[in-house]
Amino acid sequence: MAACGAPVPPEVIEAWEYGSMAPTEPQLFALADVLWCPPAVLMGVQPRSLAEHRLARQISVERLAQLVGMAPEAYWAAESANEWHGDYRQTKALVEALGLSLRGLVGVMGRVEELAGHLRSAIEGRWKSQVAPISEITTLNRNRVSDALRAMHAEFADFSERYMGHVVARSADARLKEIAAERSAYLRRLVDHFWELIGEAGEAPALNSVQ
Repeated sequence: MAACGAPVPPEVIEAWEYGSMAPTEPQLFALADVLWCPPAVLMGVQPRSLAEHRLARQISVERLAQLVGMAPEAYWAAESANEWHGDYRQTKALVEALGLSLRGLVGVMGRVEELAGHLRSAIEGRWKSQVAPISEITTLNRNRVSDALRAMHAEFADFSERYMGHVVARSADARLKEIAAERSAYLRRLVDHFWELIGEAGEAPALNSVQ
């Protein structure tokens, strides 16, 4: 640890081993170097927040702020609140530095449920009114979001038409239940289906389709 610029007494290392203390950020990075392992292994958890993803990549706040093109204080505030409102270039740099995708960034920000709510409103009402908030959450190009929402609105409308058609035709309860089950399954997969329609732009860190 001393050779890596983070000297610590033996009792501190012992405290880490027993879990009564946690290493500081510089100590974590030095310890990872000493033990020849990624910081994520020492953290013992799958990264869930901006801070944990940054630590797992062994990047300091100052270095990531530099990569993103943001003042360290501004980035630290965003990381502390786990809220990201960077512009296109900053978002592109962030996901590339952290090895994330747009879909992954939405999850890290804890905005999946918010996205699901907007998607539900889009398929049940006027989808155009949901383009702006969904683009803000995902940082995707509005045209790409519009294409996905238009398709989902049409798909969901088809469920309603088929269900009402069978109601008017007085179809068997089994058939009505089958269509209702399909509708429920569709609603449960709204977010997954949205990203499927978005395709590579949502999965690839390069963010080529973002504006």
